[in-house]
Amino acid sequence: MPTIAESLGAYAAALRYEDLPAGVVHQAKRTMMDTLACGLGGYDCEPVRIARELASLVNSSAPATLFVSGAKTTMEMAAFANDVMVRYLDFNDGDISKGGGHPSDSIAALIAAAETAHADGRALLQATVLAYEVYGRFSDALEYKAIGVDHATIGGLASAVGAAKLLGLSETQMVQVVNLYVAGNVALNQTRIGNLSAWKACAYANANRNAIFAVQLAARGMSGPESVFEGRNGFFKVTGGTPFELATWGGGAEPFRILRTHFKQFALCNFAQTMVGAILELRPKLGDLADVAQVRVGVSQKAMDIMADDPGKWRPDNRETADHSIPYTAALAVKFGAIEPRHFDEEYLRDESLLDIAQRVECYPHEEATRRDAEVSLCELEIKLRSGERLTSRVDYHRGHWKNPMTDAEVADKLRSLARPVLPAAQVEALIEQIWALERMSDTSALVNLMVRH
Repeated sequence: MPTIAESLGAYAAALRYEDLPAGVVHQAKRTMMDTLACGLGGYDCEPVRIARELASLVNSSAPATLFVSGAKTTMEMAAFANDVMVRYLDFNDGDISKGGGHPSDSIAALIAAAETAHADGRALLQATVLAYEVYGRFSDALEYKAIGVDHATIGGLASAVGAAKLLGLSETQMVQVVNLYVAGNVALNQTRIGNLSAWKACAYANANRNAIFAVQLAARGMSGPESVFEGRNGFFKVTGGTPFELATWGGGAEPFRILRTHFKQFALCNFAQTMVGAILELRPKLGDLADVAQVRVGVSQKAMDIMADDPGKWRPDNRETADHSIPYTAALAVKFGAIEPRHFDEEYLRDESLLDIAQRVECYPHEEATRRDAEVSLCELEIKLRSGERLTSRVDYHRGHWKNPMTDAEVADKLRSLARPVLPAAQVEALIEQIWALERMSDTSALVNLMVRH
């Protein structure tokens, strides 16, 4: 029986662009647009400045480009710095499954590899679908957080396999990429517990950096430990998890996994998208906000463990904690009727009237939401007024969920709104047009060039 690494290597090597249905290709383009929107929107943030500054110190004979600035660096450092941009706003896509997380972080690594290899648009789209397939099948099989493993562990594996495909590695080399990456790169979920740090936006980016390094080693003949999942001291044993088998890979009768990820309507954690939608449904019925006595938020236990797990979530002192806080983001929705990236700036974190509303937020584990947490982030919400009146709302599928998808126009508008502060409007329109025609692009360097401020 083949190992997981062997099964993955065989699938990755055999997958062809021609195997992808038109709907899957289109979803890959939508995903590319949403991801690049988030990357351009995150350009001016402090962790991005640090990553960009560090990446700019490194030169390469086969360089890759940093978004917006256009600075050249190594492929792995471009994968790192560009993904910090993608991730920082917590606005990029999500995966609702046993594992969860944000598979679009892999796209920064794929673009760096595609640019270095001068791959065409079809190859980039194919690698994107492949990376999502890897991420999704592992995420369906493994509940990372329960064993203390961060989703960046599997994300880096998806990036490694996708980048290896773009760089033309053989099936045998693909297996070694998996072995090399997994043996040395298990990330801790402590990254997303309690009072969060800037590393929240960097963990998957670091996995991307390590993924590219594993690909570069395998391409030159380096071998990795065999049976890296199943072995006596392999992933299964060391993480304390039980062995798992992956579901059938996408293709033929099996739908590709990229069709089951979702986009975000609001710049905050996956688990609160439905909560904000529920509050916005009720907000027109609210008068004076002083009349709001309590906001009761029923969500899954998983959501509680991430977004209401610490007293600091009721008074967050940094952006990273705030966008992973149910009380704070509920207060934003109640007070402003919107969630915008600026709402996590210092002036809002110190707004006592806003924090006062957050103190009135009560979170509790909702039985049905917990039972269904591998397919939906259900929220049942109640706002109690001081008059005794109770307003209720329930949202199962937020706008952007694959069962309630954004339109193409909405995805394009998201790119416009996030990109225009850093790129000229005409260039943003050219970028949108190019993404919709990505399969006709002969060299993805042209795509990267549209993301550079000239």
